[in-house]
Amino acid sequence: MLVGGMRNQGATTLVSADKGEDMTEGRKTLHWRRANPVDPDFKIASSPFYWLARVEGRYTLGMDAVLKRIGMDVPRWRVLMLLTEHSPASVSELSEHAIIRLSTMTKIVLRMKAEGYVDTRASTTDGRVTEVLLLPKGQQAVKQVRAQAGRIFQQAFRDLNATQLAALNDVLQKIFRNLDNAAD
Repeated sequence: MLVGGMRNQGATTLVSADKGEDMTEGRKTLHWRRANPVDPDFKIASSPFYWLARVEGRYTLGMDAVLKRIGMDVPRWRVLMLLTEHSPASVSELSEHAIIRLSTMTKIVLRMKAEGYVDTRASTTDGRVTEVLLLPKGQQAVKQVRAQAGRIFQQAFRDLNATQLAALNDVLQKIFRNLDNAAD
């Protein structure tokens, strides 16, 4: 598990939490080979994607459980949080940031509009674009949802300090950028 990053002559050196292993050597290290699915030394438990999927799955299950108690779910939570920082936002922007198909996001937005959490309007600059705005009921729901999400956050990151959290976010952002157009 990667927990920290240090600058080393213009290159980033990642340190393994369990062995303090320097991974500057990249593909030559056993740790790297075990993480790479094409390598004969590959081990599923050494794959960052295995752990990302497990963390995301456990997070989603936990969030589903606590959000259900207050009549909310993870897709609507994502929309509420995005609109808290970016309202209005187009349905396409919400879809892109939430990593949800546009057709699915459209259904979520229409459901949230019917429930009174959001409203929609045509963009003033491009009538073909539908913008989504957070309504007062949505703002109130954000307060409830944040309290629940805060509990999950505290539990998930209880053993990390602020530097480790920032490093984790940095690494995840790099991976996200690296995966842009990965299917091409």
